Amino acid sequence: MIIRAIDRLFRHEAAGGILLLMSAVAALVVYNSPLAEWYDTTLNAYLDFTYAGAGIEKPLILWINDGLMAIFFFLVGLELKREFLEGKLKDPADVILPGIAAIGGMAVPAIIYAALNWSTPETLSGWAIPAATDIAFALGVLALLGDRIHPSLKVFLLTLAILDDIGAILIIAIFYTAEMKPEYLAYALIPMAAMLWLNLRGAHRVAPILMLGLVLWFLVLKSGVHATIAGVLLAFFIPLRSRHGSSPLHSIEHGLTPYVFFFIVPVFAFANAGLSLQGMSFASLLEPVPLGIAAGLFLGKQIGVFGASFLTVKLGLVKLPQGMTWPKLYGAALLAGIGFTMSLFIGGLSFSDVQHAADVRLGVLAGSLLSAVAGYLVLRLLTKPHEAEGKLSEPEAGVLNAGGKPAE
Repeated sequence: MIIRAIDRLFRHEAAGGILLLMSAVAALVVYNSPLAEWYDTTLNAYLDFTYAGAGIEKPLILWINDGLMAIFFFLVGLELKREFLEGKLKDPADVILPGIAAIGGMAVPAIIYAALNWSTPETLSGWAIPAATDIAFALGVLALLGDRIHPSLKVFLLTLAILDDIGAILIIAIFYTAEMKPEYLAYALIPMAAMLWLNLRGAHRVAPILMLGLVLWFLVLKSGVHATIAGVLLAFFIPLRSRHGSSPLHSIEHGLTPYVFFFIVPVFAFANAGLSLQGMSFASLLEPVPLGIAAGLFLGKQIGVFGASFLTVKLGLVKLPQGMTWPKLYGAALLAGIGFTMSLFIGGLSFSDVQHAADVRLGVLAGSLLSAVAGYLVLRLLTKPHEAEGKLSEPEAGVLNAGGKPAE
């Protein structure tokens, strides 16, 4: 009985978002308790894998952010490849509205952050923090509304978030690269060439590709380019179809999804959401970094997503999808302001000092919470039960069990 109840809970669309929220709350509770010192000590404890003086030595927090999150980005890459080859990104006509909305939803928050931090150049590096959408939280909120939500709204938000992921990956690769070591990038071409060769000869075993991917991750990490990019690159070498007709990509994506959304992402959230509330007041939120992030997420996302969508439709480039109305699209634009996971991740790349790290967490939590509550209330007031007639067509069916990733 209990096992069946737990199984139903983890199969619910909102499960990924709920677990993510619980992890963030747990981090806040621990960091504001006598366990705060343990929290810091544990995350800053060094772990090393070295041989003959060579290898990797990093604190636990960086093993989580550079290592575990590379697996998260590997899953994102698998999803992107599948969507490009056979999903929502295959037909360019279906991408126009959410694509332009995604561009607006990344540009306006970045502009708002930059405007509020223009007089403090040392904090301008955080301009991309409010640019990303957390699909696990956003779709989790939609799932709480149940049959009030028309499938077209879910598909719009999902496609927007997928394109948002592409933008975030490009931003990380281009703007958040440390001191580059070209020799390691040159070495990284060797495992990539080997993976390409395995693809061209139709190899159906993915174990050699995954082992080469581990080598690629190490070389990209040592090159100065952020190691999570290796996860995305590896994903694009996983075959969609083997010569025997099976789908290695689908199998890995389906098998990896619960581990990412029920373990890796919650661990990341717990490790990165710790924020001391001691001495904090409303004035703390008005500092340039937290205000820029919170305003970017809450105001920038809704202005960018809704404004870009409105202009696109009014210019006659596309029509609103069936079942979509302007008020409902505005509700989806509000939910796009939930930027938890990716915003915290980019925040960690932007600032390494304790004070700015705390500012990032405050801004992300405030902006995401405002967006989630406002989006939920708007859609709750504008929709009625049983409004979602029919079911999603493949490959859109059943938008996502674990934090927004499609189930096979």
